[in-house]
Amino acid sequence: MEPPLRRNRAYLQEARDTRRTALRLLAAILVPVALLTIAGLVLLWPDSLSSHVRKSVTQVSSAGTTTVAGTITFVKPMSCSEAGGGPGGAGDGGGAGDSEGAPAPSDASSPSSGASGDTSPENRCAVLSVDIRGGPEKGKAEQVTVDNVVLSTSPKAGQKVRLARSVIPGQPVTYEFADFERGLPLALIAALFAVVVIGVARWRGLLALVGLGFGAAILTWFVFPGLVGGENPVLVGLVGCLAIMFVVLYCTHGFSVRTTTALLGTVFGLGLSALLGWGATSWTHLTGAATDDDYLLGQAAPDMRLTAVVVCGMIIAGMGVLNDVTITQASAVWELAEAGETDRRSLFRRAMRIGRDHIASTVYTIAFAWAGASLGTLLLISVYDRPLLDILQSELIAAEVLSTLVGSVALVLSVPVTTGVAVALVGQAQAKTSRRGRRTPSAPTTD
Repeated sequence: MEPPLRRNRAYLQEARDTRRTALRLLAAILVPVALLTIAGLVLLWPDSLSSHVRKSVTQVSSAGTTTVAGTITFVKPMSCSEAGGGPGGAGDGGGAGDSEGAPAPSDASSPSSGASGDTSPENRCAVLSVDIRGGPEKGKAEQVTVDNVVLSTSPKAGQKVRLARSVIPGQPVTYEFADFERGLPLALIAALFAVVVIGVARWRGLLALVGLGFGAAILTWFVFPGLVGGENPVLVGLVGCLAIMFVVLYCTHGFSVRTTTALLGTVFGLGLSALLGWGATSWTHLTGAATDDDYLLGQAAPDMRLTAVVVCGMIIAGMGVLNDVTITQASAVWELAEAGETDRRSLFRRAMRIGRDHIASTVYTIAFAWAGASLGTLLLISVYDRPLLDILQSELIAAEVLSTLVGSVALVLSVPVTTGVAVALVGQAQAKTSRRGRRTPSAPTTD
């Protein structure tokens, strides 16, 4: 009979050999993908964005118009006819420094004093008195009229706003309401998000935020300019998403066979999303021009095909959810193996039970996330007097439905692929280690 010590050494050596074989297999697949991704970043890196953009179309305001900061001092509701703005529209702002005869202070929620005629919500406007905090008229008070949409947000004294300052030669300077200042609330909510993520996930959370910043940088400096410059949307989307996934996964979860397994499943899902997205867009004849903003984008970036936005959008939409599913599935296989599951078939079946639950919940997540983001559009369509089938086939809805379906198909198929790869890599080594532990003679015990 073979001595126990020699047998244990054989088990350990076989486990090491299996792990090395697994790592070599992963390297043979992912190293070329990584090199191709780097080459794609170098070859497709966009040049100057300004050379592909029509400045005459992208100018956000007319010549002589700037925005300045201001603080509301009081609000006086009144009918739009009294304010001079017309129902639902904002009236002209007062001239520079023209604060004489300002309405008496009043709370925004109080009824309009002296309002006559139409009292419908659409006819409710307000005059805001605003102290200018920048520009040549800094320190002066201005009056601007806002419509019922702005008034419905309950503007109050002390709120920070942005005013559009217009200068026309030979005429007084005029001001109009532009928007609310949201810098402080956005910064505080972003800080809360970061604190919660780091507080709960600790170093993993911090690394996840670093990865998120890297992803935003790739999208901003590579993907978006590449699309505007007229590059192939499939190549730009794939290269950008692969670069993000390589950095995000390893930065957040560390260098390990488990993480590499998840990355392999993510690469498969991204490739499938790109293929299905390109095919679905071509097959359904999506133009990418569903709204006025799409037409404006096409005019502003003449080198870009609007269909490129649709295809690349499908790839990016699937990236985040694929990352979530593949890393969770790989972790599930490893945890089951460490819990003592040694049979590969049983390990695959048990891991797939977890994966099916994850698939079901993630498909709901994709659908409801889209519904929440597009709620305004869905509400608008719901009031149209059109058959449901016509609505579903419209460019605006069909593009979103296809994006959801493409992402879901890639998600579902990436689960068994990731699970199979994980089982192949962890199963044998874990089984050998487990059997070694069971067969190692323990110290003699006495009853």
